[in-house]
Amino acid sequence: MRIEFYGKNIELTSALKNQAEKKLAKLDKYFTEEVKAKVTFAAVKGDHTTEITVFLPNTIVRAEETTEDMYASIDLAVDALERQVRKYKTRLKKRQHDTASIRFENFEQALPENEEDHQGKIISKRKEFHLTPMLEEEALLQMELLNHNFFVFLDGDTGEPAVLYRRRDGNFGRIDYDYTR
Repeated sequence: MRIEFYGKNIELTSALKNQAEKKLAKLDKYFTEEVKAKVTFAAVKGDHTTEITVFLPNTIVRAEETTEDMYASIDLAVDALERQVRKYKTRLKKRQHDTASIRFENFEQALPENEEDHQGKIISKRKEFHLTPMLEEEALLQMELLNHNFFVFLDGDTGEPAVLYRRRDGNFGRIDYDYTR
C-alpha cells in the first residue's frame, strides 16, 4: 500500500507515520494489487482526528475518527475501514460479480482558486470527477463507502445525471435533472 501523509495543526512524526503504516498493513490481505491511501492527521482543541481514504481500483473507501488520543483515532479509523472493505466485498459476492464489474470513478481533487479574489464567503474546496454510468444500487453503495450525505452519478438506465442524498429520517432521496428551460 502506498501511503501519503498529511497533517493539520500537528507535526508529522515518524512514530505517528509508523503506527499508521503498521495498522494499515493488515488491510493488504483484502487487495490483489497495490492501492493508494491518504492519511490526514488533525488536532483541534484537544481532539485528535485521523481521516483515512483508500483508493481501490474501482471505488473509494473512507473512514474518519476523532478521540483525545491520536493513536486511538488511528486504531478506530483502520477498524472502520476494515469493516467497510469486508462489507464491500460481501456485497460484490452476493451480487456474483467480480471487482471489475462495478463501475466507479475515483474523485480527482482540483486545486482551489485564489481565495483572495472573493469577498465574504468563499468556496474553500473544489472536487472534480468524471460521471460514469452506474446503477442506483451501485451509487448508493459508493455513497455509503465514502460516508457522504450525497452522491452525484450518471444513471446507467437513462444516461442522465442524478443525485442520491441521505434524508434526516435515515432513508434516501434522489434528485433527477430536467434540462428543459
